[in-house]
Amino acid sequence: MRCHVLLPTLLLPLALAANAADDSLNERLARSAEAIQPKAVAWRHDIHQHPELGNQEQRTAALIAEHLRQLGMEVQTGVGTTGVVGLLKGGKPGPVVALRADMDALPVLEATGLPFASTVRQQYLGEERPVMHACGHDAHVAILMATAEVLAGVKEDLPGSVKFIFQPAEEGPSDYAYDGERHFGARQMVEAGVMKNPEVAAVFGLHVTASMPTGLIGYRSGPVMASSGDLHIRVHGKQTHGAQPWDGVDPIVTSAQIINGLQTVVSRQTNIMPAPAVVTIGTINGGTRHNIIPEEVVMTGTVRTFGDEVQQRVNERIERTAKGIAESAGAQAEVKIIDSYLTTTNNPELTERMVPTLRRAANDHVVVSPMVTGSEDFSFYANEAPGLFVFLGVTPMAQMGKAAPNHSPGFLVDDAALVTGVRALSMLASDYLLQTRPDH
Repeated sequence: MRCHVLLPTLLLPLALAANAADDSLNERLARSAEAIQPKAVAWRHDIHQHPELGNQEQRTAALIAEHLRQLGMEVQTGVGTTGVVGLLKGGKPGPVVALRADMDALPVLEATGLPFASTVRQQYLGEERPVMHACGHDAHVAILMATAEVLAGVKEDLPGSVKFIFQPAEEGPSDYAYDGERHFGARQMVEAGVMKNPEVAAVFGLHVTASMPTGLIGYRSGPVMASSGDLHIRVHGKQTHGAQPWDGVDPIVTSAQIINGLQTVVSRQTNIMPAPAVVTIGTINGGTRHNIIPEEVVMTGTVRTFGDEVQQRVNERIERTAKGIAESAGAQAEVKIIDSYLTTTNNPELTERMVPTLRRAANDHVVVSPMVTGSEDFSFYANEAPGLFVFLGVTPMAQMGKAAPNHSPGFLVDDAALVTGVRALSMLASDYLLQTRPDH
């Protein structure tokens, strides 16, 4: 009993000294984040003006790789197509922590009016399309480039290593098709071994959002972002004259009935009390002429759920509903669901452990986020090692409720948020390494 009472007292001076050292390092990181803010803004503007679609991020990757090499890191390029990985070795032994940013843009025509707005066009699904950083990946890259420089400045004090992962194609490859063969960027990176050699003990990432005010950080323990399945339904009927529908099988009417039936998958066939689910049809194509009932109709959509078991049950009910309705009309339905993203789940223990770090990084501007039905392929990294994925607000308070959302032509990033992102990622990495060092 006496030993258990005395041990904390004997160790108290050591613990206080360690905490003081940790606080001192955090203060240095915070000052460095402030100092590098102008460079981070310049990088973001440059990347925003030169966006690149998934697996086409050659210019962006070259910019990143050169920066990491100048910082003295071991750098790998061409990982999972165009990915870049930098390894910063600390001055003391310890584990490896990974920080991730995505590099790709979207096929969106920019309408922001910014002086550095994109005028780029690239090939997307076989057509030349306008390209824009409409989801803030330019901010993600700039934040992680700045974080790399900040952490490189204190590497001798880091007990372990930091792996910087810049991945392509989070939004999907630019030649993506519904064949299940073209993987999204994180899966490519994981399959290329990015979480190994050296093995990653924990992984952190962030995503900017227009739905939160500038500098606010949102986090959630457990499931935070939905899994995503790409839904593809082909309805086969029998072509005939539009004036004589009884001589054929109408796939257009059948498709309309299938769309209505799919609404019951969530509203009547799925228990949504634990977590939400979404089934959406986004495209429907069929027919060539006003007076011809066509042979087939093709529909595509998306399925969003939280948790692998729920995802599997919803997928099964979609297939059963579509095929059953088609059969009742004398048609046939082929159903394919490609699970593109897993549910992004924050490790509860890691989340609880790092919340104080987030509070320091954001000056206590931290909230618990609701579940988000959007999806993120960060889930593939968090499936390999404990992960924590957080949201960073990028909308000035005066614009809250009026700002264009992510993925829209008018999406804007308030540059003032970048410094919070740099503080968050650099402190998450350093605090994790310091907390897991042998003498802690």
